[in-house]
Amino acid sequence: MGLLKGSFTFARFHVDGQLPQAFLNFISSRIKTNSYRDALKSTEEKRLGWVSLTDVLDTDFEKANYALGDYLIFSLRIDRKLIPPKLMKVKLMEEERRFLAESGKNRINKAMAGGIKDKVKLELLTRLDAIPSFYDVCWAVGQKTIYFSSLADKVADDFVDLFKKTFALNLRRFMPQENNLITKEPESTEAASLIGREFLTWLWFKSEERNGRIKMSDTEEVELHFLKRIALEAGEGEYSQGVVCHGIHAELKEGKEAIRQGKKVKEAGIRLIHNQNEWEFTLKADSFHFQSLKLPVIDWQDTPEDPSGSLLERIYLIENAVKTIDSLYESFLQIRYSPQWEGKETKLLTKWLEQK
Repeated sequence: MGLLKGSFTFARFHVDGQLPQAFLNFISSRIKTNSYRDALKSTEEKRLGWVSLTDVLDTDFEKANYALGDYLIFSLRIDRKLIPPKLMKVKLMEEERRFLAESGKNRINKAMAGGIKDKVKLELLTRLDAIPSFYDVCWAVGQKTIYFSSLADKVADDFVDLFKKTFALNLRRFMPQENNLITKEPESTEAASLIGREFLTWLWFKSEERNGRIKMSDTEEVELHFLKRIALEAGEGEYSQGVVCHGIHAELKEGKEAIRQGKKVKEAGIRLIHNQNEWEFTLKADSFHFQSLKLPVIDWQDTPEDPSGSLLERIYLIENAVKTIDSLYESFLQIRYSPQWEGKETKLLTKWLEQK
């Protein structure tokens, strides 16, 4: 439960569509209608719905206040029944032998085998307990942004489908290549798809150019350092080739050599310091997913008058880390799609790569 405590791993989504009038009444009705409901002796392999963030057993949202300032806070519960393959094999063999003994037949044809398998599967699903999983949802309503605590594609697909069913709103995954500065340029699709890797590679260079200090504007700068693990890759899919560095100087030299050979940074551990706050996380270049975001230590005591103050403070710190990375990305794009890139920046980057 990364929103409440500990590190927070999340993907971002944009919310498309117009919010209805009497928005909070609409949310209250729709979220309760699509909340998680248990079913005894169910044969469903997957069951899902919304539950309270602070009490996963509160499926009616009677005690939980999911509306928190400009945010809606709740969780997605997904229950799965998973039949162990070896258990299925044994039970299927038992049922097939029982069928042959009772029917007096010598063999089982394809249609019979299919029916027996379905029967065994339903019996096992009826007896098995479902395994629950919970995923935090933070909906920044005014910003039309959602922070969702899973990076798994299948879980994200379930979340997007249920969100649309519940609120009649579409979600789009955040993708670095969809920035307007890129879509205006007549670049190939492949080059645009790798822009996040180009950004992380540039960010590694900038983090060493001035001992971690990076300008975001004429009046503002941040401190950023690459940490223990840096993964580089060239190509995509089955044709990809990668190398991983773990922070030792010799291996970091190997990483620079990999860049010279055409590889770019695919993900990296980062320490970010801004406005006296410090974060650590792994940033994934292709999606800008944040993994294991460690927040600054906060000294905030909730009170009866302000029971959600610490949660709002955590959300504030999460958003600040995201905004800072987004600002650095915007600064990169401003340089990348300007004459400065070829005239100055690539020369500095090449000089950095040549350093021992």
